[in-house]
Amino acid sequence: LVKSEIQISPSIGTSLDSDIQRLHREKVSTSYAYLLEGLNSKPLLILYGSDGGNAEGLAKRLNNESKRRGFNPRCMPCDSYDLSEFPNEQLVILIVSTAGQGEFPGNSRQFWKKISGGASMRLETTKFGVFGLGDKHYWKRPDEAIYFMKPALDLDKKLEELGAERIIECGLGDDQDEDRYETGWKKWEPELWKILGVDNMGPSIATSGLPPDDDIKRSSNFLRGTIAQGLQDTSTGALAELDTKLTKFHGIYQQDDRDLREERRLLGQEKAFSFMVRIRVPAGICSPAQYLAIDEIASNHANQTIKLTTRQAFQLHGVLKRNLKTTIQEINQCLLDTLAACGDVCRNIMCDPYDTFAHAEIYDFAKKLSDHLTPRTSAYHEIWLDKTLVSGNAVQDIEPLYGPTYLPRKFKVAIAVPPSNSVDVYAHCLGYIAIVDRATGKLEGFNVTIGGGMGMTHNNKKTYPCLASLLGFCRVDQAIDVGEKVMLVQRDFGNRTNRKHARLKYTLEDNGMDWYREQVESRLGYKLDKPREFKFDSNSDNYGWTKSHRGKWFYTMFVQNGRIYDSENVQLKTGIREIAKIHKGDFRLTANQHLIIGNVDESSKDQIDTLLNRFGLNLSRYTGLRLNSMACVALPTCGLAFAESERYLPSLITKLDEIIDEAGLHNDAITIRMSGCANGCSRPYIAEIAFVGKSPGVYNLYLGAGFVGDRLSKLYKENVDEDQILKELKPILFRYAKERKNGEKFGDFVVRNEYVKACMNGRDSVSYTHLRAHETGRNL
Repeated sequence: LVKSEIQISPSIGTSLDSDIQRLHREKVSTSYAYLLEGLNSKPLLILYGSDGGNAEGLAKRLNNESKRRGFNPRCMPCDSYDLSEFPNEQLVILIVSTAGQGEFPGNSRQFWKKISGGASMRLETTKFGVFGLGDKHYWKRPDEAIYFMKPALDLDKKLEELGAERIIECGLGDDQDEDRYETGWKKWEPELWKILGVDNMGPSIATSGLPPDDDIKRSSNFLRGTIAQGLQDTSTGALAELDTKLTKFHGIYQQDDRDLREERRLLGQEKAFSFMVRIRVPAGICSPAQYLAIDEIASNHANQTIKLTTRQAFQLHGVLKRNLKTTIQEINQCLLDTLAACGDVCRNIMCDPYDTFAHAEIYDFAKKLSDHLTPRTSAYHEIWLDKTLVSGNAVQDIEPLYGPTYLPRKFKVAIAVPPSNSVDVYAHCLGYIAIVDRATGKLEGFNVTIGGGMGMTHNNKKTYPCLASLLGFCRVDQAIDVGEKVMLVQRDFGNRTNRKHARLKYTLEDNGMDWYREQVESRLGYKLDKPREFKFDSNSDNYGWTKSHRGKWFYTMFVQNGRIYDSENVQLKTGIREIAKIHKGDFRLTANQHLIIGNVDESSKDQIDTLLNRFGLNLSRYTGLRLNSMACVALPTCGLAFAESERYLPSLITKLDEIIDEAGLHNDAITIRMSGCANGCSRPYIAEIAFVGKSPGVYNLYLGAGFVGDRLSKLYKENVDEDQILKELKPILFRYAKERKNGEKFGDFVVRNEYVKACMNGRDSVSYTHLRAHETGRNL
């Protein structure tokens, strides 16, 4: 009661005192009812072992559903449970995923070690059930089949040996099934309730009707939830789990330091929770004053570093809950925000940052498109900026474009300006390729692409990366309307029952380009024109000093993996700060995680050059391979990562650089990217060399993407460690140096020499054989 924030509504003819007394009586009555319910309910212990969160998610769903069915559950990781209490448990359900070579997940290994190591206990009075998660295609060799669901099966067998009574056969959730592990779960869970005699309440809420995410959005009152109340709760560093779904729409991810999980568990402490805050920078341009504000916020409220993202945004890591509101307020004070930087909405809109003839007009379009597709909820200003609504709810939120359930999944937009494809336009749900008259420099309009996306799940043949396809051409004055209608078709027809099949790329895959075009054009009321000719020559950045047609100078600075901080060798954070103090132009974030010092006057160039040299920010030390590298954050803060990425790729490149230099390829641009999981935030599937994390120190190796970002890489070797990576790549790089044709890029070379086949189709990139004819129409 003390922790609750009592909401008091003014009512005519009723005094404030009587309202408070009535609310107190209702609260006490409700609490007493819950107490009686708990005393009369049946005990249930739910234990889980989970690395990636799937087993934990099922356990928490079971926990909530069991309360509805009259149980008094406890739910926790296996290693958090006091095993000495096990003989006293009446009913235990264990949900365990599979890690490594049939190993237990990290938060259940000690539990298994104790229970399998001859722990002196008998469990004659304990009833149990086990559900396991795994992937029968994860292990390719026949002798490795024993690893499939091994932890769950071993646990099921061991509990029976200790005398416990199995009340249900071990459930198997296989990622290769129609709905992945959910297929097995949806069979196993109803059977469990039937055996326990509580199947008279119908299907589980979590597996019927709208999916959980749409339920959460619909009932959130336009993204409010209980975020405001959670921010006031000082008893924990976390927010409520349901609210963490909503904070994504506000540009905020709840995370914890995975390096500290085990230590804090042993100390009986909660996870080291903190928050990642993503700052929208539409089209990637900010002022020096805004940059200095972000630098100060990072120093005062985050982990002292700034992360430049692969989508031209700033990220702050390590923000504690108590500093979260202040952080958001200070970001808004410098005329930036975090709204829609994440969530099932249109994310930060990307734009080629280089000062071409039509850049001013293209940048203006990007800003207007961003404003048009931004959610209209007032929840953001209400929660973070203390902008309260008129009393009595006289003002009601509406979302004219999104509606109360917003989009099925995230919606990503990029604008490319040929010949540069630095934004990787084919990797996005919606893309605009600017068509500029070379003679006059006039922007004629845009080729529109749809259906790109990088995310996939290892060994799940129904998920794969996709390159976008051409939808048509539109004039400049039509472009916002076309973008809106593309998004609305996805809103209305995107899959809302399976989030892994909910991106626009799958809507296009399921219905075809002709259908999607007809849907867009019927909403527009006019036909799109045929695409115009264009050609890309690179998806990398133009490093160093370049002079624009307006006589302004631009310096593209290398920022390794987008992380701005001071090291022993490079004073990057300090150097950029000092430049920002004297710079009169702008800063431009690139989609490759680098920074451009833009619009530098001739009179200021030498002064900035002096600062670049003073703080070690010149480019002479780097190979072409390192200059074209990119990595996602991954460990320790990303909850989805299976392996290292940002912290590991630099050292791997150092070892590859030895091979590069020996082969005479020091200055050759080769794109190399690493992602800690298969979701592909660093866009690895369009890199000439790519590593996608499978488990700690183990990656899938992809080769053969197009240097301009118009061809996917293809799986070359599975489950390779560092030694194998170096062994595999060394002879290929040496052969490339000796046998390449004039101007031939590395990705084209490996395809021509049949290391991998050319890959335009996402299914083919992960070596599945069922290919689909795909309308590409690239580089017309």
